[in-house]
Amino acid sequence: MMNTSPSVPARRAELLATGAATVTVVLWASAFVSIRSAGAAYSPGALALGRLLAGALALGALCLVRGEGLPPRAAWRGIAISGLLWFGFYMVALNWGEQQVDAGTAALVVNIGPVLVALLGSRLLGDAVPPRLLAGMAVSFAGAVTVGLSMSGGGGSSLLGVALCLLAAVGCACGVVAQKPALSSASPLQVTTFGCLVGAVACLPFAGQLVRDAADAPASATLNMLYLGVFPTALAFTTWAYALARTTASRMGATTYAVPALVVLMSWLFLDEIPGLFTLGGGLLCLAGVAVSRSRPRTRTPAVAGTAAVPEPAPVPEPAATAQPAPERQPGQA
Repeated sequence: MMNTSPSVPARRAELLATGAATVTVVLWASAFVSIRSAGAAYSPGALALGRLLAGALALGALCLVRGEGLPPRAAWRGIAISGLLWFGFYMVALNWGEQQVDAGTAALVVNIGPVLVALLGSRLLGDAVPPRLLAGMAVSFAGAVTVGLSMSGGGGSSLLGVALCLLAAVGCACGVVAQKPALSSASPLQVTTFGCLVGAVACLPFAGQLVRDAADAPASATLNMLYLGVFPTALAFTTWAYALARTTASRMGATTYAVPALVVLMSWLFLDEIPGLFTLGGGLLCLAGVAVSRSRPRTRTPAVAGTAAVPEPAPVPEPAATAQPAPERQPGQA
């Protein structure tokens, strides 16, 4: 009998990748709570630079402990693009956008990112977009819309804020697609560490603002900024790269749709923001969509396991017929 179940090492690798993606989603959801606290004392660029510097220090120390060297030359293009667009541009644009619009509108606009990842991944990386993935993304996007509308403040949204959140989503999607090829030649830790360094260098023009804001900021805001650097940046981006190296960019992008649901839960627990029924329903839709997008179709079991298909017998040639005289060619016949 032929065994069609995955091998133990393959199953273990799949479980590790799923666990890494789960860590990423939880920590990225917690980042929204910390940004809300630190953003009141730090300007968008200063908050992004402080977060990236803290993350780069943590990642650099880990690289030294593990003896990780420089990434191969083939990985630098993807590292540089993801560092500029995702670690640098995305964080500044998102921080700025969240100061212009309410949290619900920001979450709604930024959550077009997974759709852009799927489109770019299919076009540039050749990622397959199966029907289950599309269906799951549609369900999760409907949930994100519900969460965004239910959490919005009801006032008019700033056009600048919406544009910044949209640009943040585009930067994130481009960074994810650029990061995927780099992981084929460099380790997840290398890609994350040097991508974070590139983003920090890009944000150095905000160094003066960081110094001024840190002098006046309360200790709680500074601690939140350091938390953002060590956990949602250093740890979560590394576990993201680990999982991304073992699956497609489109599937990983769909996983991030669980973030709005977790943000609702964390806001309830830590900020005493009691969600309404529509918010809870939208969060459940987000989680249901992620479950659908990451599910696999059942393999059809053959009627008799282990039986190879029997080839059809070759047709028996008919005996040669007695030669007949060729018919006369009719006029006009080819």
